Amino acid sequence: MISVSYLKSICSKKETIKKIDESIADYIHVDLMDGIYVNNKNFTIEEVLNDLVNCHKKLDIHLMVQEPLPYIKDLINLNVWNITFHLDATKNPKKIIDYVKKHHINVGVAINPQDDIHIIDQYLNLIDYVLIMSVVPGLGGQQFMMEILEKVKYLEDKNVLIGIDGGINNITIKYLENYKIDNIVSGSYVCMSDNYNERINELKNIEI
Repeated sequence: MISVSYLKSICSKKETIKKIDESIADYIHVDLMDGIYVNNKNFTIEEVLNDLVNCHKKLDIHLMVQEPLPYIKDLINLNVWNITFHLDATKNPKKIIDYVKKHHINVGVAINPQDDIHIIDQYLNLIDYVLIMSVVPGLGGQQFMMEILEKVKYLEDKNVLIGIDGGINNITIKYLENYKIDNIVSGSYVCMSDNYNERINELKNIEI
């Protein structure tokens, strides 16, 4: 599966979302940063709700926010496939997991490059998805970090969906060959081009 982020594009945000929604992407990836959990702040919850309310594709939401539950209570009203949060952004991860699952939405945990993969061990039987960050969240223009592939190996037999997010393009996607990865998140590689479907096809055609 390919999930496309509209964070950086040569088009307006509105046009970028429309183009992803009409593309062969599997999901629209929604990055939401609050300027607290990460240094950058991008969209308000009101903007996200207004921008995405009429999308046909399901949303793959990544919350880089402190105490995400208030955001989730609004976001569940959209057409959501998955909501991913960071364990160290909340005092009660299980409460968030239970809340999302109660609304019949997949729930994921994001792992930063510097995180010990074992921090998620106690939650593996509760969650659907692990998003492995291959760059430091909240910072742009970073290169894919090869060391995160060890985290992928650890998760391959753990009965969760595995996603990779950060620095993915037609070169770095080849590093993922023969790994068990279910969802690839790509942003600028797709949205800084004139042909979204061509770029998405390049990513889909790698054997992973």
